[in-house]
Amino acid sequence: MKLTDFNYELPQERIAQEPLQDRDASKLMVIDRGTREIHHTTFSEIGEYLPKPSLLVLNNTKVIPARLIGRKSKTGGKIELLLIQEKEKDKWEVLAKPRKSLQVGTQMEFGDGVLNAEVLAKPEDGNCTVQFTYDGIFTTILSDVGIMPLPPYIRRSPNDEDKVRYQSVYAEKEGAIAAPTAGLHFSPELLGELKDNGFDIALLTLHVGIGTFQPVKVGNIQNHKMHAEYIHLGEKEATQIRKARQTRTRIVSIGTTVVRALETAGKDGIVKPFCGYSDLFIYPGYHFNVVDVLVTNFHLPKSTLLMLVSAFADIELIQDAYYEALIHDYRFYSYGDAMLIL
Repeated sequence: MKLTDFNYELPQERIAQEPLQDRDASKLMVIDRGTREIHHTTFSEIGEYLPKPSLLVLNNTKVIPARLIGRKSKTGGKIELLLIQEKEKDKWEVLAKPRKSLQVGTQMEFGDGVLNAEVLAKPEDGNCTVQFTYDGIFTTILSDVGIMPLPPYIRRSPNDEDKVRYQSVYAEKEGAIAAPTAGLHFSPELLGELKDNGFDIALLTLHVGIGTFQPVKVGNIQNHKMHAEYIHLGEKEATQIRKARQTRTRIVSIGTTVVRALETAGKDGIVKPFCGYSDLFIYPGYHFNVVDVLVTNFHLPKSTLLMLVSAFADIELIQDAYYEALIHDYRFYSYGDAMLIL
């Protein structure tokens, strides 16, 4: 399957640069895979279209202010790090810019020296390993000196509003460097309304990693290697999902991250507790074992997220949906609008 099969043209002005004032005021495209019909509504009305009974599975990961801007201690030269993954206590894999000037042993400081780092390794894969040193609590210091890592297609600097709006209202477990954006549409009021109307909810954690930002570079997508991301699905939630499947309750995945987590934990069709890393790559031809319904945003051309959505529906139906979205002035990407695929 070719990378060009997942390309489309998108005018720059259709990429949402700001969140809407109200989370659930975004547009919602409802796609029926059976009839291939497409409807347009608002996200606040999603309960009218979800099948009953349904179990909504949410990703409660929390974005950390993973972007650090500082200087090299010896030369004073500017350095920027993006935290990717903690390998050991205070030892992180990072994306560094400019990387070329860094050597093993290079010392760096951030926030006027409240956070310091040393390069431990500079492997050939393009990332670096650094050791942080500090006095206090790392997450507290990071909150003070770090910057929210907005995606590069948002062409502005992060602001105080992003600290709230680039998180879901149920974000709890710190560790992501990008938001699971389908969840950004839920307000506390909408979640309460869905619960009152009989919809069950389960939580899991997938810490969104660098794979969200990395484009697919191979012509044959089957040769693409996903960056592994950490998943935690507890015993209670796994049992809740298994019981839902046994009672023919529809499993609604709120976002592509939840799809990957559930399909990893239920690869044999039986959802079990899972704690570890997954590099599961879902593209057309994949057989889904757990997920029945998907809520997702509109994704970048040639991205693994678009490939996953195309696997869940089919390429032609998703192409038609994206064309509809362009005609009806939908907003794209992280702060954009959503679709519900039944």
